[in-house]
Amino acid sequence: MKYKLLCTDMDGTLLDNDKMVSEGTLDAIKKAHNKGAKIAITTGRIFTSARYYGHLLGIKAPIIASNGAYIREGDNVIYKCVLGINNCMEILNIFKKYNLVPHFYTANGIFAGDTKYTSRFYAKSNQVVPDEFKINIKKVSQWKDIFDNYEEEILKAVAIDDDFEKLKKAKDEIRSLGKYEVVSSFSNNFEVMNKNVSKGRAVEMLTKHFNISKDEVIAIGDSENDLSMISYAGLGVAMKNGEDLVKNVASYITDTNDNEGVKKVIEKFILEDVN
Repeated sequence: MKYKLLCTDMDGTLLDNDKMVSEGTLDAIKKAHNKGAKIAITTGRIFTSARYYGHLLGIKAPIIASNGAYIREGDNVIYKCVLGINNCMEILNIFKKYNLVPHFYTANGIFAGDTKYTSRFYAKSNQVVPDEFKINIKKVSQWKDIFDNYEEEILKAVAIDDDFEKLKKAKDEIRSLGKYEVVSSFSNNFEVMNKNVSKGRAVEMLTKHFNISKDEVIAIGDSENDLSMISYAGLGVAMKNGEDLVKNVASYITDTNDNEGVKKVIEKFILEDVN
């Protein structure tokens, strides 16, 4: 079998536009798993949210969460990289400078200056998932207390706003510092992690953890935060619905997330593989 690890993004990739995994995709994933391939969820979402979808897959799926700041398989935390108090304060001050709503993520919850964006994204899922998969969202005004109390837990910061010009200016300023990884997972956000934290770096760690080579890895995604893993993998795949910058670096373009693009990759490169 040529490919032994498949790493798939969630939103816009594994999940359709209704935030579901199709029965056909689930079936293909289980068949690939039974054939001996490892399937990893690789997402900008926090671990608890990703874990729910890992549970739905019905297999033991390693999870790369928070754009690579947190890697876990079952109860085993393979890697964790926190921002630290000083970095959190620096990022917060830039968010405030541009009047952006600050969000700081742990593996299990979100601290937000205003919950209007996170509630829009997570409220629906929180209504239907079991308690163990619910996302804790807390509105915060005293950030220093949060940073002090959760110094060893905060993995990334996220700015969300519908004013794209403000987002771009703040994103460029934080990038210019040269000490953070800054990527977007949606058009109305950007996410900030420590330098060298990325999906690509996390996938590299998984290949070493499983003792396989990069040439045996497939990575599938649709957005800027997927670029690093698509560039790293032996087979980098972009979704047809993905951004042009992702398609430009991918070696293969599959169908859209609403037309089971992930399933078609699995069938073509793992299930039909005769090696």
